[in-house]
Parts: sequence; structure tokens; C-alpha cells
Amino acid sequence: MACLHLWAIMYVIAPYKYERSYYLFFGIYGLINTYVYFLVIQKLLYSHLFIQGSMAFITGIIFFISLIIFINWLNIRFLYSGTYANLQEKKTNKNVAPITAAAGLGYVIAHLVLTFIYSVSIKMAILIIVLSVLSIATAYFSTFIHRYFFILKNEEIVKKLRPEFGLPKKCRKNI
Repeated sequence: MACLHLWAIMYVIAPYKYERSYYLFFGIYGLINTYVYFLVIQKLLYSHLFIQGSMAFITGIIFFISLIIFINWLNIRFLYSGTYANLQEKKTNKNVAPITAAAGLGYVIAHLVLTFIYSVSIKMAILIIVLSVLSIATAYFSTFIHRYFFILKNEEIVKKLRPEFGLPKKCRKNI
């Protein structure tokens, strides 16, 4: 986490200049924070709810990996099916909110079930649910890694759509 915070300093100093690498930073930030939330949830389960054995850890790691894979799969599916483009142009009649909610609902329910199987501590259960919801958001942030690699491969397309991309703020006309 310390290295991640040191890396973030360059985006505070010159955010527009390093716009391309910001996508990589934000994706790695999402992965690392999702993992940190996973560790915190495990710590709460084992230390405050007095869970013993490795079954909760194994189940948690399976859900953690599944969440990251599912969110990234959903992102790629939406990207290449044109759902994102249609949403930006408001040409779709698809409601993606239920799909997006379902992406993380399983993760939250899994931790809720794990909590109530092993203990009845409502305070810890609420905290675990909140952390699970936050981990869904940070898992979504991991999709920015895909955006970074897309920008690397297709920089001329990005520059055509957004000519100011990667330029310092003083060189941008629209800002």
C-alpha cells in the first residue's frame, strides 16, 4: 500500500501529463484494495467471530477470485457488445443495473452466510457486509487495467477521439 501511495503522488502533481498511466494505476489500486478488503474480512471472521479452520478462508478466496474474474468478464462483454457505447449515447433500452447488482450480490450474500453460520454478531456482520460492498466497487476499478492496455494498443484512435489526451493542462484547449 505504501508503494501505491507513493505512485499516486505523480497524479497529484501532474494529473493530465500522466493520464495514460493513471488507468494502470487505478486498475492496480482496485486489485490491491479488493485484496485488502478480503484480508480485513478474513481478519474479522477469524479474530472477532472466532472462526476456526481453513474452510472460511478457502471459501473467501474462491469468492474473491470469482468476483475479480466476473467483474472483468462483465466489463469486456459490455465493452465488445456495444453496451457501454449505447449507454453513452442513450440508445439502449437495456437496464444494466440488475446485471451490475447481481455481479456483487453473490459476494455479499456469501460473506453474510459465512458470518451467520459461524456467529450471530450483528455488528461484525454489518461491518463485513459494508466491506463486501466496498470490495465490489474496488473490483470494478480493476477493469481500468484493461482500459490501459487498450489505450496502449490503440493510442492513435484515442488521440483521434480526444486530441488533448495526455497533454498537460496548460496545453489543453477545452479546459
